[in-house]
Amino acid sequence: VLQKGLKENFADAQVSVVDCPDLTQEPFNFPAKGICGKPRIADVGGVPYLIPLVQKEKVYDLNTVAKDIELPGAFILGAGAVSSKVLGINAELIPIVQTKSEKKPAVNGSYFAQINPADKGCLLEKYSSKYTDCEFGLLANLYASEGQPGKVIEVKANGRTGELNFVSCLRQTLEKHYGEKPVGMGGTFIIQKGKAKIHIMPPEFSACPLNTDEDVNNWLKFFEMKAPLICQPVIVSRDPGFDLRVEHTHCFSHHGEGGHYHQDTSPDSVQYLGYFQPAELLFRIDRPQETHLIGRD
Repeated sequence: VLQKGLKENFADAQVSVVDCPDLTQEPFNFPAKGICGKPRIADVGGVPYLIPLVQKEKVYDLNTVAKDIELPGAFILGAGAVSSKVLGINAELIPIVQTKSEKKPAVNGSYFAQINPADKGCLLEKYSSKYTDCEFGLLANLYASEGQPGKVIEVKANGRTGELNFVSCLRQTLEKHYGEKPVGMGGTFIIQKGKAKIHIMPPEFSACPLNTDEDVNNWLKFFEMKAPLICQPVIVSRDPGFDLRVEHTHCFSHHGEGGHYHQDTSPDSVQYLGYFQPAELLFRIDRPQETHLIGRD
């Protein structure tokens, strides 16, 4: 299903089932070896807690989320926002956490990307270099598993010929094929070659309400970042009525760039390599009572 859909949007695409590579190795350096074992997705909070105006009291903990999704000690990947209570500012969180279990403390391999106060560029830092918690704020889309090795779906796609980004192409392919049956997937992929359009939220929350997508895009800071970028996608083919964010991807690198992935900007030369696992369960945590569809790209 995925290969057929990708070939409509990329010059070359190959999808196969392989053994998950050891994710503790370069370039991932994750705290867990794989993305297998009781795979599940959690959609926590939501964009309505950020816009039109921020609700700063919305703070969560990845160790608590692991218990909430009935998988204490889970290995969690995904995309979210930092806790402004911890950092004092707003920033993009790239969560990569082996949550705590009865036997072991949490291992936080997360990164966060903020606007550099010095030059207004991207400042990407390892979360554990400054903080000891596993908190986040406002919203997160998370893929959780036991972090075990096992069989995964390997996706290779080179040379983008269509308009859709890599993640949207995967999601829309699943939606087209499976229709009303929601299919969720998570994991990691690398933009091996090329460049990508990435945003970072400003350090200050907007004082005036952000009421349209145009307002949001004027508030966000956009950058073109270069490969290799290691990305954490969370995908649900369609929302079965839980007010989900159906796709959300954050990325980091070892050259100081990272943030929220939108699209590659070098379609001819781009190369993607990804490892995915379909999720068995979906958990919706702290769903906003008042909602809207602004700012969900």
